[in-house]
Amino acid sequence: MIVVTGGAGFIGSNLVAALEDRGETEILVCDRLGSDDRWRNLARRNLADLIKPDQLFDFLEANTEAVDMIFHMGAISDTTATDAQLVIENNFGFTLALWEWCAAHNVRLVYASSAATYGDGANGYDDDSSVAALAKMRPLNPYAWSKHLLDRRIARLLESGVNAPTQSVGLKFFNVYGPNEYHKGTQSSVVHHAWSQITDGGSVRLFRSHRDDIDDGHQARDFVHVDDCVAVMVWLLDTPSVSGLFNVGTGKARTFLELANAVFAALGVEPRIEFIDTPVAIRDRYQYFTEAPMERLRAAGLDADFLGLEDGVGRYVGEYLIRQDPYR
Repeated sequence: MIVVTGGAGFIGSNLVAALEDRGETEILVCDRLGSDDRWRNLARRNLADLIKPDQLFDFLEANTEAVDMIFHMGAISDTTATDAQLVIENNFGFTLALWEWCAAHNVRLVYASSAATYGDGANGYDDDSSVAALAKMRPLNPYAWSKHLLDRRIARLLESGVNAPTQSVGLKFFNVYGPNEYHKGTQSSVVHHAWSQITDGGSVRLFRSHRDDIDDGHQARDFVHVDDCVAVMVWLLDTPSVSGLFNVGTGKARTFLELANAVFAALGVEPRIEFIDTPVAIRDRYQYFTEAPMERLRAAGLDADFLGLEDGVGRYVGEYLIRQDPYR
């Protein structure tokens, strides 16, 4: 059995779809559906069961022999969340307990870290998982700190030689976009926001640059299609010898202006772009550039081409967003 926590969420539901497509028949989703439409992310899936997070450890104890692999995508992922205690309990405490359970029961674990752990990027984006390297990072919000705290704790445990899961992988996802993100609201990708603004008949609104050395719209991110993130996780499922902490991105930063133009092109619409001030509340924590060095994951054996921005946006718009039912 494969367990996917956060399996009704954005990345998790795409992973569940890929696992089912490749013939996996025993897939358990652990998530809290709530009252939004995220249930639709799983509406086409054939699941072994769906349980709530507070039921997970009881389930694992009762089914230890049946569980082969856990993909832990569940988290409070809102980068604007202000209840630091709640974020830490969910993203650090729960995940660390899961890591320790997997270590005790010889179960493989892949968990979601985040590129947000790099903070403003002043120390670069090298996914060096050593204790010393991780200590140099300065996350900018409670969400990023919770993910970074976990990465640091696991690095310290591994350095001390404690028993670890037979496969232990943390994935630092960069700016992911693609189908099944619609429940995320303001936290959905820039691609989804741009599409919504265009189809509402307006212009795409991008944040104005507040730095003299960067033009408006030239803030850059490593935008990665969710299909590529899922492909990495499926590769890890097939490659149990690989453990570590790895970046997941395309390896090439692209500007927000380029992204907006890609959405316009996918829709066949002339570009109309408006620049607005970055909200004061996040201005001093705003990242102007992110890019994922991918050498470590490549050195571990990953041999896959990632979608370029224009191709990825075209796939997302053409195969999902323009459809009446945009779910995977």
